[in-house]
Amino acid sequence: MNTLKMSKPEFIGLMAMIFAMTAFSIDAMLPALPTIGQELSPDNINAAQLILTSFVLGMGIGTFFTGPLSDSFGRKPVIYAGIALYMVGAMLAWAAQTLELVLAARLVQGLGIAGPRIVSIAIIRDLFEGRQMAKLVSTVMMIFTLVPAIAPLIGAGIIALTGWRGIFAAFIIFAFLVTCWFGFRLEETLPKAKRRPFEAAKLWSALSEMLSLSVVRTVLLVQTFCFAVLFAALSSIQQIYDVTFDRADSFPLWFGFVAILAGSASILNAVLVVRLGMQFLTTITLAVQVALSGSMILLTMLPLPDGVYFGLFVFWQFSLFSMAGLTLGNLNAMAMEPLGHIAGLAASILGGTSTVFAMAFAIPIGLAFDGTPRPAAIGVFVLTVMGLVFMLRLDRTPRRRRH
Repeated sequence: MNTLKMSKPEFIGLMAMIFAMTAFSIDAMLPALPTIGQELSPDNINAAQLILTSFVLGMGIGTFFTGPLSDSFGRKPVIYAGIALYMVGAMLAWAAQTLELVLAARLVQGLGIAGPRIVSIAIIRDLFEGRQMAKLVSTVMMIFTLVPAIAPLIGAGIIALTGWRGIFAAFIIFAFLVTCWFGFRLEETLPKAKRRPFEAAKLWSALSEMLSLSVVRTVLLVQTFCFAVLFAALSSIQQIYDVTFDRADSFPLWFGFVAILAGSASILNAVLVVRLGMQFLTTITLAVQVALSGSMILLTMLPLPDGVYFGLFVFWQFSLFSMAGLTLGNLNAMAMEPLGHIAGLAASILGGTSTVFAMAFAIPIGLAFDGTPRPAAIGVFVLTVMGLVFMLRLDRTPRRRRH
């Protein structure tokens, strides 16, 4: 194992900022969506949501390859290449005059961000192991959770000063500063002697093996549904605050407040998962969300006072964000359990597959926005019902294949 040359607090801060690039690239865009929609797609305002999902789709596609490429060429070259592609995408989006060009540029940005997003985890694995690695990742994630909370507020401030195109300039500046910090202060963590040649056949072989395991197939489906819930909610969230509740100005503050509260779900999960187990905790979380989303559908049909309606929606938003902290990590660990011998490839394939297919569900749910939270609630209800059904079936599937 390599020795870390910088101080551990500095390393934690650097990894947190690399992780934060992804969240900043998604959440800082939320306040800009109405303006972009009115300017570039006035006949179909909902289409501006695709600015989020096209980025996530590109990130999912890139996830398939960045891990294996970093095993072949080293960690730093892949991160440099990814950030360079990300910055090119941001420049193209800044200059784009049509929504279609913005979406294409965001896809390029997503492909680029897959490099730092995946390879930063490999860097941590190169330098730490066991409980030390788990503790460090937990610390990084606690810092990282602050970024989604403040990103919409930062985005709103940038829009007020420069217009929506200024957000893409901010992405470039942030990426440049993080790259300089990373390049000057952190040495390569994968020496040439430990690198392995990139072979597409190995990706296909790993995918075939994973899909041959019923537990992995099942958990992969559930993870896809849970990712789809998160991104379907993010796609519609700004429009709901704006159109349904007329609270566009206070949206960044409410979003940040809910995100900070929901961040505690990961801490709660760490405590409960030891007692209850990953499968049981995930199943219960899905069952609770089925009930909450079903209730939300009914509430959208009732003549509630505006304040009560808004308060209930904010609580439901909190439950959706909390659901991510109580399910996604557990599902990933459950799928990886029988795949230790191909852990790196398996992590890339699981992340890429679940993210890409989640967009197939999230995009139509977001585009169905009709001025109320009802389409989002119906979409989340259907997704969580399907996830719950597959989790209940998991009890009857073999847990592990021996190797």
